[in-house]
Amino acid sequence: MTILVTRPSPAGEQLVARLRTLGRVAYHSPLIEFSPGDQLAQLPAMLSALQPQDLVFVVSQFAVNYADRALRQQGQTWPDFVSYYAIGRTTGLLMHRASSLPIIYPQDGQTSETMLQLPALQKLEGRSAVILRGDGGRELLAETLTARGVKVTYCECYRRSPIYYHGSEQSSSWQRAGVDTLVVTSGEMLQQLYTLVPDYYRSTWLLGCTLVVVSERLATLARQLGWQTIRVAESADNDALIRALK
Repeated sequence: MTILVTRPSPAGEQLVARLRTLGRVAYHSPLIEFSPGDQLAQLPAMLSALQPQDLVFVVSQFAVNYADRALRQQGQTWPDFVSYYAIGRTTGLLMHRASSLPIIYPQDGQTSETMLQLPALQKLEGRSAVILRGDGGRELLAETLTARGVKVTYCECYRRSPIYYHGSEQSSSWQRAGVDTLVVTSGEMLQQLYTLVPDYYRSTWLLGCTLVVVSERLATLARQLGWQTIRVAESADNDALIRALK
């Protein structure tokens, strides 16, 4: 098994380092990189406008890191009178370390669908919420909260930018390296990888690789694109990915 990890730094580099420690052959080729979002300066005002019983949602570790850094730079702290929700355990624990506040997250899974099933999020009429996220992304969380009577505000904490590779040259390099297992952690990156690889390498190599993804939604997308051998990790953290790769 030769593994190609496409998740961004630093998590992608950390995963490759751990895999190599375990004796696996692994390479890191991140498909996207991140930079500060356009609305970070507005975050203190967004949080100050919230009332007790209102909510803050954190959709990724990157949102935690950029938002916490921005608050500290402005001499602000996380308000303790609102309820915090995270998309999954890893993001929730990171948010707890940053804020020292209780963070609610689903015990199983790391998707918006799973989080929205939490009992505390069923009756929300009249509340307000701030969603900390990157530019773009899925709208399911905001749309569902709005349908449940919540006034939703986005805070763009970071921006995604694709990392460009020469499709034929990079595909040839990956194939020569013997890559037969791919780790992809978002639909955006899965589509980007599929588009990057030219038709010849797609049919002779890419779609024959084992694909490790982090949700059933991604697995469904992968099947639609043509992958047949797909493993779904229990969650998106590196521990779960390593278990899926064993």
